[in-house]
Amino acid sequence: MRWGVEKRLEFIEFRLFWEGGINRADIVDQFGVSVPQASKDLTLYEEKAPGNLIYDKSAKRYKAADDFKPVFMQPNASTYLAHLRETNGGASGVTEAWLASAPEHDALPIPHRRVEADVLRDVLKAIREGHSIEVFYQSMSAKKPSPEWRRISPHALGNDGLRWHIRAFCHIDHKFKDFILSRCMKTRKQGLSGASANDDKLWHDRFVVALAPNPALSESQRSIIAQDYEMTNGRTEVMVRKALLYYFLKRLRLDVADKLDNPHEVPVVVANRAAFDAALAEAMA
Repeated sequence: MRWGVEKRLEFIEFRLFWEGGINRADIVDQFGVSVPQASKDLTLYEEKAPGNLIYDKSAKRYKAADDFKPVFMQPNASTYLAHLRETNGGASGVTEAWLASAPEHDALPIPHRRVEADVLRDVLKAIREGHSIEVFYQSMSAKKPSPEWRRISPHALGNDGLRWHIRAFCHIDHKFKDFILSRCMKTRKQGLSGASANDDKLWHDRFVVALAPNPALSESQRSIIAQDYEMTNGRTEVMVRKALLYYFLKRLRLDVADKLDNPHEVPVVVANRAAFDAALAEAMA
């Protein structure tokens, strides 16, 4: 089948599984197809997934059969919640929401970080063409209270869940560093690159972070945390670029796991702590 047709069949199945029913207008509104095309899609779905649809004449709506079995998708709670997050205007990983009758919900708003379009365009061009540029950058260092021009050779962008960073070779400090994109106020003067992206070992090397339930929790609490994080034998592993280990540590509050009075505030701890600390020290050097 063509991609567009298969996508509409997946949409039909999504609505049937999660919301219990669908009609032609739902397909028309979601994809902008004609009513006859929507009818063809429903007919095709009945052919490909026989027994999944029941037409309710009184409601003029197709409903999911009691023995409904998905054919075009693997039911996944994370997928549904991503669509739910999208209805709330969040960056959820989906490009459009497929929900018609979303439950009452909300999501924690994250303050918007200003990024100048011209700055981002110039950074992307520098990455694409492999050259350096100067950025007018405001550091948070006490030694640099005012913004200054810094020449950098950018090669990648990274996100810590709250803000975007430029991964770049700093021509002042002569090493690869992170520059917060929203603190780059202006750009100017492209030039030769100071280093190859291949030389950024911390960006390319990855470290396996082993997570386990906080041992300060009760046995039943540790059990539900293991289930919550889909652990196997009380352990799960997350592959993280060494350059992003610090942000991973902060985002999961793993740096305060043994300092808080309430262990439920930090449900997981790093199981391979010695190796993790060594990798973090390497990244922070």
